[in-house]
Amino acid sequence: MQNGTNLYALDISAASFAKACGGPCTEGCVTLARIGEDAWALGDSKRPDVEPLRFTTEELDAAGIDPARFGLGA
Repeated sequence: MQNGTNLYALDISAASFAKACGGPCTEGCVTLARIGEDAWALGDSKRPDVEPLRFTTEELDAAGIDPARFGLGA
């Protein structure tokens, strides 16, 4: 993360999460939200009570997660 920012210190209370599904979203989907210039939160719609994991854009890319799949720009 740029400037050594702690991703888990970022406030995500107003984050807007988008879903990406490979098929019908009846059993839940992965959710993704931009939470900063180079920061993302990755959640699970089946478990909304669980805190989303947080990643930099570089980490998302290394994991093969493309924000465009969620309708989000990188």
